Amino acid sequence: MVGAGVIGSWHALELLGAGFAVEHLEADLAPVGASVRNFGLVWVSGRRSGPELDVALRARARWEEVGAQVPGVGFRGAGSLTVATTVAERFVMQEFARSPDAKERSTVFLEPDEVCRANPAVRGDVTGALFCELDAIVEPRRVPQALRDHLATEAPERYRFHPGRRVTATAAGAVVDAAGDRWEGDLVVVATGSAYDQLPAAVPLALRLRRVRLQMFETDPYPGRLTTALADADSLRYYPAYEQAPRHELGPQNEVAAQHRLQLLLVQRADGGLTIGDTHAYDEPFDFALSEAPTTELLTRAVRIVGGELPPVRRRWEGVYAECRDGAVCLREQIEDRVWLVTGPGGRGMTCSPAIARDTLDAVGAAA
Repeated sequence: MVGAGVIGSWHALELLGAGFAVEHLEADLAPVGASVRNFGLVWVSGRRSGPELDVALRARARWEEVGAQVPGVGFRGAGSLTVATTVAERFVMQEFARSPDAKERSTVFLEPDEVCRANPAVRGDVTGALFCELDAIVEPRRVPQALRDHLATEAPERYRFHPGRRVTATAAGAVVDAAGDRWEGDLVVVATGSAYDQLPAAVPLALRLRRVRLQMFETDPYPGRLTTALADADSLRYYPAYEQAPRHELGPQNEVAAQHRLQLLLVQRADGGLTIGDTHAYDEPFDFALSEAPTTELLTRAVRIVGGELPPVRRRWEGVYAECRDGAVCLREQIEDRVWLVTGPGGRGMTCSPAIARDTLDAVGAAA
């Protein structure tokens, strides 16, 4: 197994469960990419109807199952509120709530007083909200390590983690790392994340993928408790679940939001801090600098919903993930005999990784 982010770690877990012995390689000393730079949201509500939603629902069930066995992942079946603050936003959400798509996701519309009961921390300018009870939260900076620790404890004779092993080449049933060491196996799964074009055998697939850059930040611990994850109405513009909703009624985004393709997502971490974002940039080369304008815009939106001041921002960061240009859940292709590349889940990686891993085993005929 190559790659110890969330996709790679879930593959390692499923491979071990299928009876394989797993040698787990990671380029860095620990994952530092999109797997640990995200919200930790298991976001069923936004997934496209059809195969994508099926993957998300299966993954959600697996998250809950493994979360009970591995407390370190921080699984919480908290649900989410996508909050309306205007009459137009309320209308769009009410229309969506009447659709079969909403029922598929256990999503309902709540009146303002119901919103406050669902999440008492929401005391701001709210005209209603969509509530999805299936959405959940995990702790992204803990998940890969927690899964690896679980594997090492459960099957020390069949699982070994090898950090600092950057793979530079592939061959039939094998990979070669930068030190020249060759790693052979009955099956090799390569989960490269955004570095999908750094292996020669994977280069022909690069045109099917693109990288996306986002900006996020986190506050000091919030004194209250947020019982759900939160989103604002601009998330309706970006998630495919809402394609059938009358999104044109939302009107245009403001200048900052449009420039940075911005939506508000807000989730409370286990230590009380608030993770807030995000933005989307698609044109490489990406700017190396973090921008203050979207941070200010997102903070303003969060304060409007929560209805009070937020703690100081304690850290900001960017992340880069890979997504399939055709909207597929992921790219899964054999690049050598017995060597499979799995990447490109886009913003659904944390949500769908358990089912993506299981589907890989089914695709290669390795399921237990």
